[in-house]
Amino acid sequence: MIPRYSRPEMSAVWSAETRFRIWFEIEAHAASAQANLGVIPKDAAEKIWENGSKATFDVARIEEIEAEVKHDVIAFLTHLAEFLGPESRFVHQGMTSSDMVDTAFSVQLTRAADLLLADLDDLLAALRKRAFEHKTTLTIGRSHGIHAEPTSFGIKLAQAFSEFSRARKRLEAARAEVAVCQISGPVGTFATIDPSVEAYVAEKMGLAPEPVSSQIIPRDRHAMFFATLGVIASSMERLAIEIRHLQRTEVLEAEEYFSAGQKGSSSMPHKRNPVASENITGQARLVRGMVTPALENVALWHERDISHSSVERMIGPDATVTLDYALHRLTGLIENLVVYPETMRANLEMLGGLHNSQRVLLALTQAGLSREAAYKAVQRNAMQVWQMQGDRTGKFAELLKADPEVGAALTSAQIDEMFNDADHLKHVDTIFERVFGAERAK
Repeated sequence: MIPRYSRPEMSAVWSAETRFRIWFEIEAHAASAQANLGVIPKDAAEKIWENGSKATFDVARIEEIEAEVKHDVIAFLTHLAEFLGPESRFVHQGMTSSDMVDTAFSVQLTRAADLLLADLDDLLAALRKRAFEHKTTLTIGRSHGIHAEPTSFGIKLAQAFSEFSRARKRLEAARAEVAVCQISGPVGTFATIDPSVEAYVAEKMGLAPEPVSSQIIPRDRHAMFFATLGVIASSMERLAIEIRHLQRTEVLEAEEYFSAGQKGSSSMPHKRNPVASENITGQARLVRGMVTPALENVALWHERDISHSSVERMIGPDATVTLDYALHRLTGLIENLVVYPETMRANLEMLGGLHNSQRVLLALTQAGLSREAAYKAVQRNAMQVWQMQGDRTGKFAELLKADPEVGAALTSAQIDEMFNDADHLKHVDTIFERVFGAERAK
């Protein structure tokens, strides 16, 4: 993670100071549980809490010790002993390094998930507001990038709202997957520590005990967490690409807000580029790139190895910090998105009414033509319009009315009725009720 793409609150979750503070709390809670069992003196547990709570962990000192001992947990425990005094001998009783490290990683991931859930709430609020603003703003729908039939810009945003609502549910489930504690000793058998200690620490740290830890928390949990982040990132890119396409000069139905004093190009003063959308696309690629290493971390040797450790030291902070930044930027993009309804209408009418071809097709079948005959009749007129140059306004309806086969089946008034664009949105309320609920859709 680099400062350019980091926000302070998420970065703080992954700071060395935060990690060491969590490590201490795990050790201190374990000491309290051990004191309750009579394994260590109660006054020793109290002293550990008292001295550790007011201490400032010296990151440089811990790194200095680690340079000698080549073990980060031992370096931390050695530094802890420097200000805990004699009571330090009761720290880490019956525990192994992964008990502290894995449990702390769970705490960090759940804290990160909470921030990401808040980010999604902000994005959902922005999407909802803009969706209702443009509920009936008619625009052309596209398939394969080609004009299809009309939709509304509000429906586009409602689709994104629905997608990110699912994303939020997945992230809640993924948070629950990793919100587990492990205090089970070497190879996870509790041979050197009572299971009640794990239950105590889990409760204090807002976690649940891992049923079978085998000295590490199984990494299928973490794989699901990072896979969920990857899916969220893909949804973000989907929305960002839509905005990038809509901002193309030939389309220009919507564009990112361009602030006073902003510059789009070092050489071309006229440029207004979709830089936020492009940035979000790049950030999404990074987050997805961290999913495969998380999946590969699942397959470890026997009860444990540490091939996953170096991976998680990078993807834990990088994936969550990057996604946090990108979600925040996407929310701002949606909140300030500039929408051009008149351009949407102009683009909709660009092909002279061809977007109503299916309605004419269906009307002809209802009038008695076979589907094949109706399709041929509509298509031969549509292709004439398609090949026209210049203004095509109203041309499709004119050709249909002049076509003997079509005219024999439909009156001019019936053909005109096929070109009532408002009919394309007659079920927009139903769609919004499905997405937002009957009450909120009003």
